[in-house]
Amino acid sequence: MSVFIHPSAVVSPGAKIASDVKIGPFCVIGDNVKIGRQTILHSHVVIDGDTEIGEENQIFPFATLGLIPQDLKFKGEKARLIIGNKNRIREHATLHLGTLEGGMETKIGDNCLLMVGVHIAHDCKLGNGIILANNATLAGHVVVEDDVVIGGLSAIHQFVRIGHRAMIGGMSGVESDVIPYGLVKGERAALAGLNITGMKRDGVQNEEIRALKNFYGRIFEDSQGDFESRIAAAAKEFKHSKVSEVLNFLAANSHRSFCKPKKN
Repeated sequence: MSVFIHPSAVVSPGAKIASDVKIGPFCVIGDNVKIGRQTILHSHVVIDGDTEIGEENQIFPFATLGLIPQDLKFKGEKARLIIGNKNRIREHATLHLGTLEGGMETKIGDNCLLMVGVHIAHDCKLGNGIILANNATLAGHVVVEDDVVIGGLSAIHQFVRIGHRAMIGGMSGVESDVIPYGLVKGERAALAGLNITGMKRDGVQNEEIRALKNFYGRIFEDSQGDFESRIAAAAKEFKHSKVSEVLNFLAANSHRSFCKPKKN
């Protein structure tokens, strides 16, 4: 099958397009763009910069990929945008290049759904199987691990990390890191428990879920000692894999604090 390019599309001769890509009406593709096999650009898609798109992606009208970041420090450095395979990028989504401060690279994994109006700022790193609902926005340098769900109209502060299988409620403002399997919500988002439903969908065993619930209670709801001492004590007591995952997340270096439950 040969590449299909609509006569109204503008595709640079320098772009590298796989043989079975479909490029719809009024798309604009820049010099340094690479697009993998069986990817579909429906119409009015703009892709520029040093942008590499994998296989079997679908990109919907008025999405813009690989444009320069909204960072006043950006001076035209040769930054990149890398997108994996089998992603769906819906209408009006914006995904920007990286910056010098963030390693020059914005990266999206595989099997993600970025709904209408989603914004992925410079130097964000997204894993696999992530869902960002309508108009969810990530500021620069945000890290989102696998299988996270971010509700519509939510905003994530720069440098925030969101752990594996966490869930962010709609219309939340997230200013701090979210632990793996955490559930956060609110105008200034607070931790509201664990994403039990997500864990069950993943087939996590009941023993692991109970251990994680007990661990959560120990470090976030117990009033004994300070936060760091409670983490240290819990690390000695709980030896389950999901608990270890959260402990490793808490131990990693971060620019932000951690989301905690709202005080009564």
